[in-house]
Amino acid sequence: MDNGAVTTEPLLPAALAAIRPLDAPAMEAARRRQAELTKPAGSLGVLEDASVRLAGIHGTCPPPYPDEFVVAVFAADHGVVASGVTPWPQEVTGAMVENFRRGGAAVNVLAAEAGGTVVVVDIGVVGDVDEDAVVWSRKVRRGTADLAHGPAMSRTEAEQAIEVGIGVAAELVDAGYGVIATGDMGIGNTTASACLVAHFTGLPAEEVTGPGTGVDDATLKHKTDLVAGAVGRLAEDADPIDVLAEVGGLEHAGLVGLVLGAASRRVPVVLDGVIAGAAALVVRALAPDAVDHCFAGHRSTEPGHHAALALLGLRPLVELDLRLGEGTGAALAFPLVRASAAVLRDMATFDDAGIGS
Repeated sequence: MDNGAVTTEPLLPAALAAIRPLDAPAMEAARRRQAELTKPAGSLGVLEDASVRLAGIHGTCPPPYPDEFVVAVFAADHGVVASGVTPWPQEVTGAMVENFRRGGAAVNVLAAEAGGTVVVVDIGVVGDVDEDAVVWSRKVRRGTADLAHGPAMSRTEAEQAIEVGIGVAAELVDAGYGVIATGDMGIGNTTASACLVAHFTGLPAEEVTGPGTGVDDATLKHKTDLVAGAVGRLAEDADPIDVLAEVGGLEHAGLVGLVLGAASRRVPVVLDGVIAGAAALVVRALAPDAVDHCFAGHRSTEPGHHAALALLGLRPLVELDLRLGEGTGAALAFPLVRASAAVLRDMATFDDAGIGS
C-alpha cells in the first residue's frame, strides 16, 4: 500500500465498534419542533425527514448547521474492462483524475456551486498518479483483476481498501467537514456495481444491470451475462467482505470504509449514484446502523441504483435522470441537507410568532 495508507492497528474493527444507532430522543425532539414551526404539519415533506435524521446522527436538536462539505472521489480501474463491457478505454480513469485535479469535471463545478470541496483518492488507478492537495495517493493495487474469470482482489486487499476509506473519513472530519459526499471514478465500475447489487438484493442480473456510460444492446446483453456468471460463483450467505473481494471494485471498498468511518464519528454522508449504492449494500451487511447516517443524494437512471435504494430504505433527495457519477448527484443534493438543518434551527415556532397553532 502506498504512502499515507499504512496503519499500525486495524481501523475496521474499531470503526464497526464505534457505530451506534441514531439518537432516538434527539429525533423525537426534532419531530416535536417540526410540529411547532409556523407551517402545516408535514408541509416541508422530505426536508422534515432529513432534519430529523440529522438530529439523530448528531444526537442533538437542532443539529449543527453543516457549513463545510466535501466530495471524496475514489478512483480505481477494473480488470473486467478487458472482457468488453464498455466502449471506453481504461486510460480514461487516469485522465479524469487529472481533470478533477484541474477543477474541470462536472463534480468540481457542482461542488463549487454548493460551496463544497473535491478531493480525489487514488485507491487503484492502473497508471502512476501524482499526489497533491487535491489528489491523495492511497493505492492498494493497480486495478482489480477481471471479475469475469475469478476474484477481483484478495480479501486482504479488500480490507486494506476499506481501511483506506475509514482513514480518509477521519482525515476529512478532522479537517472540519460537517458532511461528506461520495464520489467515484473508474471505467467498468457499473459492471462491478451490478454484481454487488444482484448479490445483496437477490435480484437477477437482467434487472439490475444497466448501460453505464452507454453501450449498445449487444454489449449490454454481454455485460448482463457476465454479471450473472460472476454472481453465480457466490454463496447466498457469503461473508460481505468476501463478496466485495470477489466481484467489487477498489473504489467500492474505499466507499464502504468512507461510510463506516463517517458513521463511527457521527458525521452524515450523502451518497451519490449506483456505485455508492452498491457500496452501501456492503455497509448494510456489515453495520446496518451506519446506513442510517446516509442520505441518498439522487436516484440515477441505472436500474441497479433503484434496487439498491429500495433495499437500503433511502429516499432520493433529487431525481434528475443523472447517470454521470463522480459525486455529481450528491453535490447537487447537499444544499437540501443544509437547508433541512436551517429550517429546524431558524424557523419561528407558533409561540414565537404569536400564532395559535
